[in-house]
Amino acid sequence: MKSIVLLLLVLIMGTMATGCGDKRPTINVYNWGDYIDTSIIKDFEEEYNIKVNYSTFATNEDMYVKLKQGGTSYDVLFPSDYMIERMISEDMLVKLDKNNISNIKNVEEKFLGLDFDPNDEYSVPYMWGTVGIIYNKKMVDDKVDSWDILWNEKYKNQIIMLYSQRDSIAVALKKLGYSMNTRDIKELEEAKQELINQKPLVYAYLGDEVKDVMIGGEAALAVVWSGDAVAMIRENPDLEYAIPKEGTNLWFDNMVIPKSTKNKEVAEKFINFMCRPDIAAKNADYIGYSTPIPEAVKLLPEDIRNSKVAYPENEKIENTEIFKDPKDIIQVYDKIWTDVTSEQ
Repeated sequence: MKSIVLLLLVLIMGTMATGCGDKRPTINVYNWGDYIDTSIIKDFEEEYNIKVNYSTFATNEDMYVKLKQGGTSYDVLFPSDYMIERMISEDMLVKLDKNNISNIKNVEEKFLGLDFDPNDEYSVPYMWGTVGIIYNKKMVDDKVDSWDILWNEKYKNQIIMLYSQRDSIAVALKKLGYSMNTRDIKELEEAKQELINQKPLVYAYLGDEVKDVMIGGEAALAVVWSGDAVAMIRENPDLEYAIPKEGTNLWFDNMVIPKSTKNKEVAEKFINFMCRPDIAAKNADYIGYSTPIPEAVKLLPEDIRNSKVAYPENEKIENTEIFKDPKDIIQVYDKIWTDVTSEQ
């Protein structure tokens, strides 16, 4: 008799547990590391009663490979300009229903209709910025206005490069006076040799970890994205950011929906939410990156709103290039990066 009662209790508890499962709609969001105010995810979940599974990647290439491998269904991604161009050309993205993303009207016009998605069919702007050099004024007594300083032996073991083949190769190309979008194999080989020559001076190739290293004064110079520079300068006033005179990359990270989506409408709801000025401001304030939404900029604290790192004057970004997809020479890029990172 006791065994029958026990069995009934087990069945009842199992039924109750099943009934208590999370029945909310769910979306899987895949973003760069340390690139969102996570309280915003909770805000979205509470406001719309939608569950967000959030995970991160380190580079555009990592994200691309993960998506190509399949096995995981993502609903919203945050790739950069050149990667969006590649994903469109490979039919990896779905066209957006703008009726579900009315807040795109809040995006400043100059951030729309860019070459990688000229008709804004597949992507919505998220953040933008530049690539430059952050340096510790107490450790660097030279003028920082050229990529050349990253090859100065005076700063051996005090230089950090980005763990990103696209960005690090671009730095070497700009140092040499070439376009960061060159297809010239000779120029790319020269850039490879520059990076190999530089490697004995490099403290490390880093991603998100660069922030802690520079804030802690463990290195003198680092190649960084402008948004990370804003966050670092907030924590350590001895740091300063410079855009080299040879020119640099003007980048854009946008929100897209891959063909693996299982809930496109909810994904569009999430994108629309991220374009709301109050949400965009809260996000930009937290992560330090530059929002493309003017009404959000007005809501930011004065030090961020007036930051020339986050929101540089137009003349500061005249000598910049937007990355083009190097897929036709991607094997050359891969070989260069392998040769550089494996060099002892």
